[in-house]
Amino acid sequence: MTVLAILPARFGSTRFPGKPLTPIAGKPMIQHVWERTRLAKRVDAVVIATDDERIERACNAFGADVEMTAVDHPTGTDRLAEVAARHAHDVIVNVQGDEPLIEPFVIDAAIEALLRDDRAAMSTVVHRSLPEAFEDPNRVKVVVDSAGFALYFSRAPIPFRRQDTGILPLQHVGVYVYRRDFLLEFIKLERSPAERAEELEQLRVLENGHRIRVAEIEGWTSVPVDVPEDVPLVEAALAGNAPPNEA
Repeated sequence: MTVLAILPARFGSTRFPGKPLTPIAGKPMIQHVWERTRLAKRVDAVVIATDDERIERACNAFGADVEMTAVDHPTGTDRLAEVAARHAHDVIVNVQGDEPLIEPFVIDAAIEALLRDDRAAMSTVVHRSLPEAFEDPNRVKVVVDSAGFALYFSRAPIPFRRQDTGILPLQHVGVYVYRRDFLLEFIKLERSPAERAEELEQLRVLENGHRIRVAEIEGWTSVPVDVPEDVPLVEAALAGNAPPNEA
C-alpha cells in the first residue's frame, strides 16, 4: 500500500494566528514538522495543504511540495480530503502542523497500527500523559479498550480518577491515519453531538460506529503548540534533543 502524508496548515487560527509560520529555533514551525515527517519509513510522499499564499511561499522556500486548497473548509480534515482526492495513495496520514517535535517512528507506528487491523477505519497514537497535562484542555486525553481501540477522546481529564491506580492516563497525539476511501466518506458525515461539544473531529468517527486503532508510544512525549506560551517549551526540548538527521 502507498502512503501519502498531508500537513494541513492554516494561517487564520483563532487561538494563534499565523501559527504554522511561527519561528522555532530559526525555522518556521511547519518546516520542523515537514522535515520530521519526510523521515518516516512508511511514508511515500509528503504534501503541505494550505489556503494561504504566505504559507505557500514559506514552504516553497524550504523545498516542500505545497497544494493550495479552498479557503472555506470548516476543518483541517476537509482540507486534507481535498488534497487526498487528487492522489491515488491507499493510505492518507494527517500530521498536524503544530507538532514540531513529532518523531518519524511515531508516524510509522500510527501507519502500522492501521495496516495490521482490517477492522479499523483509521488509526492514531497516544502516550502516557504527564501529570500537568491531565487537567489541560489543550491536551486531549483518550480511553482505550482492551483490544486497542479508542472508546472516547476528551479535553476533560478522563478517565476520572476516583482513586489513584498508579497508572498515568493516555494523551492523544495529533497524527491520524485513514484508509483513503473512508476519509472521503467521512467528510460527508454531519458533525456529531460530542464532536461539537468537544471540538474533536475524531469523535464523529466513533459516534458513527467506526473504529479507531490506537498505538501506544513509549519513550517519547508530545509537545504540541496550541498557544504562544507553548513555543518556549518546544525550543527548550529542541535544545536538549537535536532533531533527527536526514543524512
